[in-house]
Amino acid sequence: MNDVRDKYEMTIGIECHVQLDTISKLFSGADNDARDKDPNVATSPIDFGLPGMLPVLNRRAVELAVIAGKALGADIAHVSRFDRKHYFYPDLPKGYQISQMYQPIILAGKVTAPLPDGSSVEVRIHHAHLEEDAGKLTHHGTFSLVDLNRAGTPLIEIVSEPDIHSPAEAKAYATELYRLMTYAGVTKGDLYHGNMRFDVNISVAPKGATELGKRAEVKNLNSFKSVERAAEYEFQRQVELLEAGETVVQETRGWDDATGKTSSQRSKEDAQDYRYMPDPDIPPIVLTDEEIARIQAQSGRLPNEYREAMAPLGFDATVLQAILSSKDRAEMVSQLAERSPSAARRAGYWLQLDTAKGDDELAVDEAVSLSYDAVVTLSTMVDENELSSTAAKQVWREMSQSGGDPRAIAEAKNLLQVSDESAVLEVVDAVLTDPASAQSIADIRAGQEKAIGFLVGQVMKRSQGKANPALAGELLRKRLAETNES
Repeated sequence: MNDVRDKYEMTIGIECHVQLDTISKLFSGADNDARDKDPNVATSPIDFGLPGMLPVLNRRAVELAVIAGKALGADIAHVSRFDRKHYFYPDLPKGYQISQMYQPIILAGKVTAPLPDGSSVEVRIHHAHLEEDAGKLTHHGTFSLVDLNRAGTPLIEIVSEPDIHSPAEAKAYATELYRLMTYAGVTKGDLYHGNMRFDVNISVAPKGATELGKRAEVKNLNSFKSVERAAEYEFQRQVELLEAGETVVQETRGWDDATGKTSSQRSKEDAQDYRYMPDPDIPPIVLTDEEIARIQAQSGRLPNEYREAMAPLGFDATVLQAILSSKDRAEMVSQLAERSPSAARRAGYWLQLDTAKGDDELAVDEAVSLSYDAVVTLSTMVDENELSSTAAKQVWREMSQSGGDPRAIAEAKNLLQVSDESAVLEVVDAVLTDPASAQSIADIRAGQEKAIGFLVGQVMKRSQGKANPALAGELLRKRLAETNES
């Protein structure tokens, strides 16, 4: 495969649909949260496209688009307009989608996405526009059913430039886009329910070619891992076609997560196929610099602000990714850093343990409800050798799940270390007189210092893990030195 990568280069651009976190839909008063609802209940006559129904633009959706522009490092248009995009889908009753083709609200921007090796990929944003979502079809053998709960859902579609050249870069960009939109408060970011969906455009051309190859668009990916896997599969598929002397067809393809393959869905339309026209029912959005500044002041802290705040803690890329997987986690660690850097550092590593090792390593946010005092107390107990690092992880998990005082949890689980010198010395003496220790004692006296590890392990075993291992090692050496002198 390496020789193929030396011969061909993939080029990727990504369109991301972000569901805005509004109470109602983009042009109607219907509920914007369709999760787990019966079909066709989160609707209004506007969503059904009934004759004479006129859309009314949702002000909050416009504000969230303006905030998203800040997160994308983009300028906001002072004047933006809506257009009708015509096509027939059964789940779009009025026969057109209201979008922004010619004058989008968000102009050019840039996203810098960190990669696992410490480098980053810089992806330019061409634009982002407001639009409504279509409904949903479910297929049942010989017939299909229409659910219009999502019809009219407010979206921004973020369109990148083709600046991505590997599956890893595609995944990193999608992940950072998720962070930006959720940290800014633009979307709930529920990937399972389609709050963010990625359309990945992939083309392959010989290295050094002056023109891009024919692109395939893989639609509606809702996980970062799927973005990466689909890009890898499409690269291999298109290379095989080129190597066989065949032509890559410009088309829309679907992704099957179970098989790890894409399949053809339809030929790719061009802009003229949609017969765009200005929407006569919706006036333009006109914004002043003062209004834009006022709206963007509502934005939350963005990922890079947290990265800068946590830089002195020295986290490696894996731990930092676990912390940044949710804004609540990042906020907790950055706030802890102001009170106790050592507690913040430990919390970062403990949070990594809690991260769901699933498809996209999204955070399990049970730990963010912990009080800062409890986390500082737990860290202090480790500093003062009341808890081993292993025992502290057990206490952290219990705290994450049900809250509670770390000392009370440690006591209930019988995890507190014994640091009483006389009590530990009694166990040390028992270990040193045990015939099973004779070989290790001889090894230590012969200069093999690492043999002390066996004796410390025996102390821990006899004390049922309660003895302070550092104190046990110190007392073992002291006792061995005394017997040498005698």
